[in-house]
Amino acid sequence: MKKKSLHLDGIDKIIIKNLIEDARTPILSIAREVGISGAAIHQRLRKLEASGLLAGSKFVLNPKVLGYKTLAFVGIFLDAASKYSAAIKRLKEIPEVIESHYTTGNYAIFIKILCRDNEHLMNVLNHEIQNIKGVARTETFISLDQHIDRQIKI
Repeated sequence: MKKKSLHLDGIDKIIIKNLIEDARTPILSIAREVGISGAAIHQRLRKLEASGLLAGSKFVLNPKVLGYKTLAFVGIFLDAASKYSAAIKRLKEIPEVIESHYTTGNYAIFIKILCRDNEHLMNVLNHEIQNIKGVARTETFISLDQHIDRQIKI
């Protein structure tokens, strides 16, 4: 069965743009901007959610306020490809690991981790990640600053 492509009209794009900028934007405010009823906005949002385009809404925590000031990316080399599933299962148990990606190239797994400081990072690397069965070695990149943080443009 061929998957039907999603068509976004101008109203859908305005709704999405408003909610990406601030997920707490009142529906009635958006409705007034586009000149349709709040109920029509809700209906369009349900359609966009059902299509899979909108994958929910969430609050974004500022990790620095919680004391997490070191962001790092870690490339993980496995000693065998067959260890991938077990390694991922174990990485999910480490709260500092906030993203993981199965990648092409040098690394089997590429992760993003948040730590309080460099000492915490070293501890997570040495006592958690590098002790996972199947992890041959790691390569770590500490992020000094982030200049771009955005979603795909519609």
